[in-house]
Amino acid sequence: MQSSLVVNRSPSELRVALLESGHLTEIYVERSSERGVVGNIYRGRVVRVLPGMQAAFVDIGLERTGFLYVDDALLEVPERDETGGDAETPENGGAGQNVERTHGGFRSAPTVDIATVLTQGQEIVVQVQKDPLGTKGARLTRRITIPGRHLVHMPFSRHVGVSRRIESEEERERLRTLLAPSTAAGGGYIVRTAAEGIDGDKLEREATMLRQIWEDLERRATSGKTPRLVLADLDLGLRTVRDLFSDDVERVVVDTPHDHQRIREFVASFAPEAAGRIELYAGPEPIFDHFGIEVELERALERRVWLKSGGYIVIDEAEALTAIDVNSGRFVGQSSLEDTITQINLEAVKEVAFQLLLRNIGGIVIIDFIDMTEAQNREKVPDYRRVLEG
Repeated sequence: MQSSLVVNRSPSELRVALLESGHLTEIYVERSSERGVVGNIYRGRVVRVLPGMQAAFVDIGLERTGFLYVDDALLEVPERDETGGDAETPENGGAGQNVERTHGGFRSAPTVDIATVLTQGQEIVVQVQKDPLGTKGARLTRRITIPGRHLVHMPFSRHVGVSRRIESEEERERLRTLLAPSTAAGGGYIVRTAAEGIDGDKLEREATMLRQIWEDLERRATSGKTPRLVLADLDLGLRTVRDLFSDDVERVVVDTPHDHQRIREFVASFAPEAAGRIELYAGPEPIFDHFGIEVELERALERRVWLKSGGYIVIDEAEALTAIDVNSGRFVGQSSLEDTITQINLEAVKEVAFQLLLRNIGGIVIIDFIDMTEAQNREKVPDYRRVLEG
């Protein structure tokens, strides 16, 4: 499936849209006044240790202190966290996933006592995993990850994880073998999906570069005032290109000369042959209007989403689940009632899949299709997850 990245810059924000076969599937927004801090690395000071919560609060120079759970305070990665997952989005630097109670989720029992790991006043280097939200400070980890184009370097690990999206076991083993010398030189790696088929020399050069970035960062973190920012993550434009610009993306279309030049230079640093796929948009209408993105965004903000046939779906998001109701609306069909209902449900399942992607909806999703009498028609309506995969 061919796709495109569309980059729109305005005085107040930067927007990046991912189009697949002309359909909007993902949208990222970064406002100048509200730029996130996920991925940033800070030298902070522990201001409070809470044994009862198995957590600590760390001053990293932001408005609110950051939150550090005991497992995230350990430099050695617990065995159960070695998932081999992939960092595929600009929001995820590649850190392992935890089941947590803190900040509204659920977390497994801690492996050690927080009081044996941190002390009040201690200065530590941390990375932001989750932006501050409401009255809650940023979620932090001491297990730093340095993301690159094909790899994510984990300085405090000796593990090599391979993206689950690389399905060939032969290719997975090849990549693990190629990175064995780099792991022996220090640190572990997550092999990203973009590394599939990449030759060993290229991966070795990137592994060396990421290791040097960490060594330079480590030296800079030992001097200067505390708290302070040590390394800021890339902005949204470069981050999305780094994480999403694969062989499946036929072009990146940018609407300002400045962004066009810096994205071309950034791409040329890791894939010179792909720099020609970075295009400067020069059309008379706004770039998001030209690609039909504004219309899709308006639909994504509405509770009711109309289908081409005249039917519609209603999306209601609650705290614990999302309920989606399918309705016939203005569509009356041309033959039998059963055929009309089946056609609406088939159209609805595709729209539901796109809306879940576009709105970044996860967790429990309940879809109430219109009842179909015949079993063979019910079997025609696919699982929306298969629609997403296909």
